[in-house]
Amino acid sequence: MAHTREDPRSLPTELRPYLEELVRRTRTVCAARLVSVLAVGSLALGDYRHGRSDVDVTVVVEPSLPGSALHDLAGALAHPGLRCPAAGLELVVYGTDFAGRPSGAAGYLLDLNTGPLLPNRADADASRSPAFWYVIDRSVAHQAGLTLFGRPAREVIAAPDRPDLLAAIRASVREHSDGEGHLADNRVLNGCRSVVFCRTGRWLAKRSAAREVALAEEEFRPLVEAAVHSFERPRSSAVPLPTAEVRAFLTWVRERVEQTARAAGS
Repeated sequence: MAHTREDPRSLPTELRPYLEELVRRTRTVCAARLVSVLAVGSLALGDYRHGRSDVDVTVVVEPSLPGSALHDLAGALAHPGLRCPAAGLELVVYGTDFAGRPSGAAGYLLDLNTGPLLPNRADADASRSPAFWYVIDRSVAHQAGLTLFGRPAREVIAAPDRPDLLAAIRASVREHSDGEGHLADNRVLNGCRSVVFCRTGRWLAKRSAAREVALAEEEFRPLVEAAVHSFERPRSSAVPLPTAEVRAFLTWVRERVEQTARAAGS
């Protein structure tokens, strides 16, 4: 199982050459210390939207990989040197010693953001970042990560313990409730996804989660359907949503998440 690879037909056509080159460059830099390259996020959940979604990738390496290689990897993958065809690349590198055990920490060796619609960021200090983003991403990776190179996701990414995951979801909902730096449609759809996870214990694609919430919660159906409509457009032409309705919906989401956390003793 050292070099398994997902059927490339499971990946969007627009991204296949890019992901192949990303894997090639990562293998070149990390050499024998590379363990896995995984497509996560919307790619793993089957909800990638070209012109809207980021490309989310998790890389797992042996802890002995030197820091200089992480610096070289950030340079090798940076846009526009490697031109990202999506809104951006969000790539996180973990050591096997951290990724293989449940954790509520950020824990990364490198967090790289780059691309036409993302500010360039290459950070190697996990203590400076809110942990919840990474905890949720690792939960999605464990459930559905697609193997681009190396060992499968479930062999290298441990599922976070439920209390840590519920704490991360609570923090995520608080972040999206504040709204700073987030499109309104994404705030609503992330809220839908959080509610469905609390009800089912599984991550769904944002639009699938939205359908479930719209069917079950008539009060919020028009807002959720409007958010889906907006999400299907490029970021630059996202449709504004009523501020008061978004706030009311996210307050409801927060209550559902808090209720689930209390029931679980978190």
